[in-house]
Amino acid sequence: MSASSSPLPEFAPSLEMDQADTTSLDQSTDWNQKSSSQPRKLTQIETDKLSRDNVLVSEFKQNKLELEAKKNWDLFYKRNSTNFFKDRHWISREFAELVDAPHQNKDSPGRNLVLLEVGCGVGNLVFPLMKANPSLYVYACDFSPRAVQYLKDNRDYSSDRLTAFQCDLTSDDLTSVIPAQTIDLVTMVFVLSAIHPDNMTYAVRNIHSALKVGGIVLFRDYGVNDHAMLRFSKGHKLADCFYVRQDGTRAFFFSLEFLGSIFTEAGFEVISNEYVFRETVNKKEGICVPRVFVQAKFIKNG
Repeated sequence: MSASSSPLPEFAPSLEMDQADTTSLDQSTDWNQKSSSQPRKLTQIETDKLSRDNVLVSEFKQNKLELEAKKNWDLFYKRNSTNFFKDRHWISREFAELVDAPHQNKDSPGRNLVLLEVGCGVGNLVFPLMKANPSLYVYACDFSPRAVQYLKDNRDYSSDRLTAFQCDLTSDDLTSVIPAQTIDLVTMVFVLSAIHPDNMTYAVRNIHSALKVGGIVLFRDYGVNDHAMLRFSKGHKLADCFYVRQDGTRAFFFSLEFLGSIFTEAGFEVISNEYVFRETVNKKEGICVPRVFVQAKFIKNG
């Protein structure tokens, strides 16, 4: 059986399904990846499906989802503990700055580079990265108090190199924990998509205040026309490119234009901003799944 495009079943994907092709390049039988400045072209079937999905979740339910966002993520980690996400070793392949950075900050000799990871979860990115680059000092925050506690309970957690704390980027001030303008690098990996679009600019400004001049945000998240976006059934659409999963967590799918506008409005300049197309092929099952991500770098200039 030859590989073919995966069908578009009518249901709401869970986070497990969204992440199946994002957490590890090794989970699939085969894959290839390329970048582009243009969105993935949809088939006629896909276009028709999106055009039919024009009824939004009620305002009452949307408000409830916003109010219960922290609870829904905390319940996610209660169900899955530390066993859900794969360690994100791929991050150093996509962003060489994280491992190729000098051992000391060139602007402040004797001071190690400082990383902020927002949406740290239970540490699937931060712990492998700290091993790959022993010079990093890391601040790590997450919306879920339970996730932060799991991270602190990890045997590799050391307060000498890592400070973990709970934070809602849309309301809490990062500089209440982190001294203003002291962060060299920020990782935002599948984080901003979980935030309501109306609150994204505030969240990015919050990060801007913690970054030093010349600091860089390394970004990867879901892109518009991703396979996960097309699997949502009717009744799960919150707004254009914004959907709710069956567990109450939400997912936004970015265009390059929208992502760039969020960061420039928050005071950043764009270094790079592109779609990443990853075609995951499972030869055994005979299916081909087109994943779309956005990958970008943004800098805080003076």
